[in-house]
Amino acid sequence: MVHNVLKEVEAEALALATNRTGSEIMQELLGFSPLKPLCRVWATLRSNFRFVACHRCGVHVLQSALLQLPRLLGSPAEKEEEDVEEEEDGKDGPLETLEELVLGLASEVCDDFLFYCGDTHGSFVVRTLLQVLGGTLLESERARHRGSQSPEAQRAPAREGKPSDFEVPETFLNRLQDLSSCFLKDIAVFITDKISSFCLQVALQILHRKLPQFCAQLCSAVIGYLSSRNSSADGSPLLLFLRDQTSSRLLERVLLVLEPPRLQSLFEDHFQGQLQTLATHPIANFPLQRLLDAVTTPELLSPVFEELSPALEAVLAQGHPGVVIALVGACRRVGAHQARVLQLLLEAFHCAEPPSRQVACVPLFATLTAYEVYYRLAEEEGAVPAEHQVEMATARALGEVTVLGSLLLQHLLHFSSPGIVLRSLGALTGPQLLTLAQNPAGSHVLDAVLTSPSVTRKQRRRVLKTLKGQYVALACSRHGSRVLDAIWSGAALGARKEIAAELGERNQELIRDPFGHHVARNVALTTFLKRREAWEQQQGAVAKRRRALNSILED
Repeated sequence: MVHNVLKEVEAEALALATNRTGSEIMQELLGFSPLKPLCRVWATLRSNFRFVACHRCGVHVLQSALLQLPRLLGSPAEKEEEDVEEEEDGKDGPLETLEELVLGLASEVCDDFLFYCGDTHGSFVVRTLLQVLGGTLLESERARHRGSQSPEAQRAPAREGKPSDFEVPETFLNRLQDLSSCFLKDIAVFITDKISSFCLQVALQILHRKLPQFCAQLCSAVIGYLSSRNSSADGSPLLLFLRDQTSSRLLERVLLVLEPPRLQSLFEDHFQGQLQTLATHPIANFPLQRLLDAVTTPELLSPVFEELSPALEAVLAQGHPGVVIALVGACRRVGAHQARVLQLLLEAFHCAEPPSRQVACVPLFATLTAYEVYYRLAEEEGAVPAEHQVEMATARALGEVTVLGSLLLQHLLHFSSPGIVLRSLGALTGPQLLTLAQNPAGSHVLDAVLTSPSVTRKQRRRVLKTLKGQYVALACSRHGSRVLDAIWSGAALGARKEIAAELGERNQELIRDPFGHHVARNVALTTFLKRREAWEQQQGAVAKRRRALNSILED
């Protein structure tokens, strides 16, 4: 059907591609198109490439065509289709291959590179072309393309996901090198122009994966240009660009693709001595977060930590918790300064002294709230902090868990010694822990408890036993049911009996619930209630297979 429709509209492809409704229809059709119909439509649009690429609707048709490369590149055209098309090819001239069409498109872009990169719509074609030539599709760019098709989708945030790779011919990588050289010719434009900068950011991601030597050249060119500008009053000229919205975004990408030795040099030449200032700046704090995300060696982490750690509370007060979470993440990744950063966090959230307050750290970290604010205490400045009141803590419902607070706890639970955090989790009441598990962000804290290699089985059981009596509420929650499934997967037979017995008391309620009935099926609740012996044999066999698999994986 798609083949026939595309054949019918081939003559009107330009008019359809530049019409809003027609563009959306063509995008859908191209997503299912066989090789030859797509090549014919592409060849038709190519004669008006500049107009289509810079049209607000036409650009998405070109993107859709390019995004079919992973599906169609190198796939043989079906024999029947070739036979049917052979006669027409003889009349109209031979049809260009998909590879030739892509290379031709790349040549046209290369000939007027600055124009296409600087055009609001044309830059989308350049970004997609870079991905196709490199054989790597970036999830963030694919999401942005999908989002451009409708106002509803435009409002959805694009996520940074894992790139997907596919095989491309050597000619594609050669052309990718040509395009990377185009960036070097006008590097100043790509650093300072907002639209053009997006193209360079995508190029860095692709080159980092496929042609790292060319990525290094581009990074050196960016850093060299920024470093050669007029010096700022307070240090390196690079600091001025860290505070600029356009160039700071580009620098974020550069920081993430630099090799460790080059990153160390960049820190020593431009960042060292300025971290606290950058951490409190409304724009510069984001490149600083990417610097922290890129830290992989103790040699770099140590000076960064020593400079930044005294200002953790001030950075939090400034409203930039992302910097703190990135520093904690670096400590987790490198395996250094973990005890010190935890102590500094306790001090920043005012729960280090007296020691009785430490048991309250999980609610404070999860909500990113200081002790006095969370418990609504009015303490005079300079007064001795009051002891933690257990009754007050158990009576208070868990506050709203933030995404960054959840990330902070996940990092801390993967520290080599997460004892303080685990004791605080164990001190939560059943309803408080249930609220954490049912929260979209908070549920991942329980995931960390279940998966962290630093958490022993005994510690895990101590935390999870608080959920006893809450299993039905957990099962009937979108996020809680996922947590319960994870608990069930790692539970021993005795623990599974307890969970199944509690769920079985309200079997009908579970079956009627949209999330609960999946849990009931996973637990095999009907078998548990009607044929207990068969259920135990089944669960015993599952546990045996799991132990065998674990022993194989450990070997």
